[in-house]
Parts: sequence; C-alpha cells; structure tokens
Amino acid sequence: MMKILANDGISETGIAILQKGGFEVMHVKVAQNQLENFINENAIDAILVKSATQVRQELIEACPSLKLIGRAGVGLDNIDVEYAEDNGLHVINTSLASSSAVAELVFAHLFGMVRFLHSSNREMPLEGDSRFNDLKKAYSKGVELRGKTIGIIGFGKIGQAVAKIAIGLGMHILATDKKIKSAPITLDFFNGQKTVFTIDTVAQDVVLKEADFITLHIPAQEDYIITVLEFEQMKEGVGIINTARGGILHEVDLVKAIESGKVQFAGLDVFETEPTPAVQLLMNPEISLTPHIGGATQEAQERIDIELANQIITLLKN
Repeated sequence: MMKILANDGISETGIAILQKGGFEVMHVKVAQNQLENFINENAIDAILVKSATQVRQELIEACPSLKLIGRAGVGLDNIDVEYAEDNGLHVINTSLASSSAVAELVFAHLFGMVRFLHSSNREMPLEGDSRFNDLKKAYSKGVELRGKTIGIIGFGKIGQAVAKIAIGLGMHILATDKKIKSAPITLDFFNGQKTVFTIDTVAQDVVLKEADFITLHIPAQEDYIITVLEFEQMKEGVGIINTARGGILHEVDLVKAIESGKVQFAGLDVFETEPTPAVQLLMNPEISLTPHIGGATQEAQERIDIELANQIITLLKN
C-alpha cells in the first residue's frame, strides 16, 4: 500500500478519498530536521505540504522513495520544483481551490479600512464609553467602495475572483498581467442565473495611476514589484492590499508612503519576515493585519484536499 505523509494537515474528506483510493495516510507533523529520517524509515511515496514545510533538493535527493510532492494551495516557493521534476517526481498544487477565500479576505480588509474598522475595533473597547462622540466624529469620514476603481496586479484565478466581487459591488476594474490579455468573469447568482463580463488587461502604470485601491495577486518574485517608484505614480490617498506573498511589496517604502499620506491605509496578510513581521508594521494604526490566512477557510481547505486527493489517485494509481 502506498503511503502519504500529510505534514501540514489534511481534512477528513481528503483522508477518506485517499484511503478509498488505496493509500495509507499518515497525518502527523514531522519537524523539518526529522523529515528525511521519517520519510526513509516509513518508505513514504508522497508528501503533502502547505507553506510551512520546505521540500528542497537535499531532502528530495536523500529520499528515493518519494514519487510525488503535493502543495495544498497555489504557491510553490517552498518546493524545489525543477529539481523534483528533473528527477521524475510529480509536483502538484491546487490552483482553483482557494481563489474565492483569498478574494473575500481582500474585501474584508478593504471594507474594514474604508470604514476604519481596523482602528475602531481597537478604540471602542478602550474608550467607547468615555469618548463615544469623539470616536463617532473621527470614524464618520469613511468612503463607499461602489463607484471606486480597484487595481488588480496579477489577473490569474485569484485576481479574477477579486474582480467578481468588485463587479458585484459596482466598482470599476483595472487589471494588469504579464501573460493574460483578457479574461471572462462569470458571476453565478443564487437563483441559477449567470452573467459573463469580459475584462481586458491594461499596462501596469495605468493601474498605478488610476486605481483608488490596489491589490496584489502575483507569485513570489526575485525582486520587489511595489517600491517608492511605484508609490510615486499612485493616487494620493490610495489603499493597498497584499494577500499574495511577502517580499513583493517593499515594507519600509510602504511605511514611508503611509507617513507621507500618499498611502491612506494598507491591508497585509503576508510579510517579508514571517513568522515575525516587522514591529513597525504591526504597530502602525493605518495597517489592517491578518496572519497569512488568505486561503485558509474551512471550505477552501476541503476543496484543496479533494483536488489534491483526486490528482494523487490519477497520477500514482493509473
């Protein structure tokens, strides 16, 4: 019986599908430095990881029983994909499963920021009874998302899921992508009706200049894509969201842009120095913060595990 190590967790549904497919699932958390021993001692055929476990060349080299590496999610930056594939291993990820979860978090940050929830949720418990009217005055200058322009940098599955919600809110959409020139956005409604919108992408500098809010949806990069140069092109008082990867947005430049008023607020789910984000980000009152939970909903986890399990059965059984 083939053995699968789900090192960063797996849902009951995922386990059930794999067991039915004839696999033994080991649902344990093995420390990074113990992985090599564990895989070899148990002759593990496949390892499933999220973003915590690293599957690097040394590990792949040292574990000849491995036939497949599965990433529960989209980003593959914690796996040496090229080396694995060159050595005959399958490397799979789940491209569709977490898109809507990430997109909803983008709007959780956006709604929170435009109505100052990230701030009023801290202030109300402390001063809601003593300074109610002052707080009411301070937080009464919020804006509506309807009619505003959202700039989407990276128009893959997640960027397109963001566009869906934005269309529903009556926002204008400017999207940019190096490869995707145009994408059909299908809105499925509760009563079985659907409407398709086609969105053509534009140059990145158009997005930077014209968007009221900018959200990032690109994979990990060698270099920053948003630095002081990009901030200078943006509208005064822009809002920025990063739920993609730490290291694509220059954090020091962001803090300076907030201090100068160029950026009114930011929503960050990812950080350059995870799991210990910079203190000046954590303490900044204009930043709405979450601890890298973009794709982590109960429904997304279930979809991810089903998608992974079915891919594994197809690749390793057939």
